[in-house]
Amino acid sequence: MSEGAVSAAKPMALTPDLCVIGAGTAGLAVATAAAAFGVSVVLVERDRMGGHAGSSAVMALAAAGARAQAVREARRFGIVTVEPEVNDAQLHDHVQRVLSAAAPNASAERMKALGATVIAGEARFISRSTVVVGEQTIKARRFVIATGARTVPPPIPGLDQVPFLTDASLASATRRPERLIVLGGGSTGVAIAQAMARLGSQVTLVESGSLLEHDDPETVAILRRALLRDGVTLHEQAHVLRAQSIRGGVGLAIAGADGGTEQMIEGTHMLVATARTPAIDMLDLELAGIASDTGGIRVDRGLRSTNARVYAIGDCAGGAAEGAGGGQVAEEHARLVLRHALFRQRGRFDATAVPRVTQTQPELASLGLSEEQARAKAGAIRVLRWPYAENERAQAGHETDGFVKLITDARGKVLGVTIVGARAGDLIATWALALKTGMSAANMAELMMPYPTLSEISKRAATSFLVPLASKPALRRLIGFLRRFG
Repeated sequence: MSEGAVSAAKPMALTPDLCVIGAGTAGLAVATAAAAFGVSVVLVERDRMGGHAGSSAVMALAAAGARAQAVREARRFGIVTVEPEVNDAQLHDHVQRVLSAAAPNASAERMKALGATVIAGEARFISRSTVVVGEQTIKARRFVIATGARTVPPPIPGLDQVPFLTDASLASATRRPERLIVLGGGSTGVAIAQAMARLGSQVTLVESGSLLEHDDPETVAILRRALLRDGVTLHEQAHVLRAQSIRGGVGLAIAGADGGTEQMIEGTHMLVATARTPAIDMLDLELAGIASDTGGIRVDRGLRSTNARVYAIGDCAGGAAEGAGGGQVAEEHARLVLRHALFRQRGRFDATAVPRVTQTQPELASLGLSEEQARAKAGAIRVLRWPYAENERAQAGHETDGFVKLITDARGKVLGVTIVGARAGDLIATWALALKTGMSAANMAELMMPYPTLSEISKRAATSFLVPLASKPALRRLIGFLRRFG
C-alpha cells in the first residue's frame, strides 16, 4: 500500500466504555468522574470546551453592577460619595478574568491528562450504537448526550436583518451599550437589564408575557420595583411587531397586548434573552431510535432516553428533566448517570428539588412546589411568611426589601420555599436540605441559626408554623394542669 493510501485510510473505530457528546458543565462532569474511575472515555466537542459562557458573564456583570450600586447607596450609611465612573476596558477585563478562571478545569489538556480521548467536531448518530465525528467512528457501550442549549431568536419580522447580542456575545463586548434593548423577561434578561442599568446604560426591557412569569408573583413584584428604581424601563405584555435598523442602532416596534397604538423603541444595541432551545438538531437522533421534542431529548427519571444505551443530561434533556437547567443540575445529572452506567444503581431525578436563583438585587430563589402547585397537589396547605424588615442584620445593612415564603402541608412538611431578598440564593441552601431529608417546619424551628445573620429569617418563618398551637384549648388545659405541680 502506498504512503498516500495509508494517509487517506480512515482511522480505526474507537470502542470506549463511555462516549460523552458535549464538553459543557454537564459533559465535563460525567467525563471527569468516569475517567477518575479508570473508565475509558471519549469526549466530543464541536465548539468551546467548557460550554456556554453566558451565565458566567452575567454573573460577572451583575457583581460589577452591585458594586456600582453600593457606591451610590453608601450615603444611606452617612458616607459621602459621588456617582461611580465605569471604565469600559477594566470592566471587560473583569468579565474575562471570571471566564478564564474556569478555563484550566475545562481544557482539552486536562481531560487528556486524566486519560480521556478528546475529539473536536460535530457528532452524529448513524445507528443505535455508533456515532461518527468526521471520519472517526465511535462504538461505545454507553453514550451521554450533553450538548446543552442555545439562544434561538424569536420569529419577529426583521430580527434576522439587524445585529443583536446574546448573553454569551455580551461577554466579549469592549464597550458598554449606551442604550440597550433587552428582549426577554426571564431570569437572564432581568439580570442583564439590572446590571447594565447600574453600570450606566439606558435599558429598556421588553417581555411578551409577564416578568419572570414562572416565579411567585408576590416575589416578582418586589423585584419589579427594584428594576424600576434602578432606571430600567419595562414593557410587559408587549406585542412585538418588528425589528429594524435605524440610524445609530436598532429599533423595536411594539404594541400593547390588546393591539393598541404602535410604539417604536430605539437603542444602540439589542440583546436577545428569550428562551433557549436544546442543541440537538445535528445529532440525527432518529437513526439511533432516540425520541425528542421541542423540550429536548425525552428521558425518564433515570435520565435514560428511548435508546437504553443513551442518556441525556443538562439543558438538552427533556421529558422528566425538562426545564431544570443550570450548573448544579448538570452535575446532579452526571452523578445519577454514572451511578447507573458504572455501578448499576438506579437513581431518580426530582426536578422539584432543584434550587433556582435569579442573579439580581434583591435575589430571587425558589425550591420545591409553588403555592399554586401545592394547592393543586396537597390540598390543605399552610403559607407562612417572614419579612426581612424584622431582621437586625437586614436593618443594619439597609437590606429590608423581601421575605421568606414557606409552603407546608397541614402537618408542617416542607413542600416549597420562595425567598426574595439579599443573599436569597445562599439562604435557600438550608431549605434544600430540609426538602431532601423530609424535615418539617417544626424541625427547622428547632435549628440554632448563627446570630446576627439573615439565616434567622428562615428560622422565624418556620417558627410561625407553631404560633397557632399556642391558642389550642387542649394545649392550654395541659399547661394549666402541669402548673398545679409547681
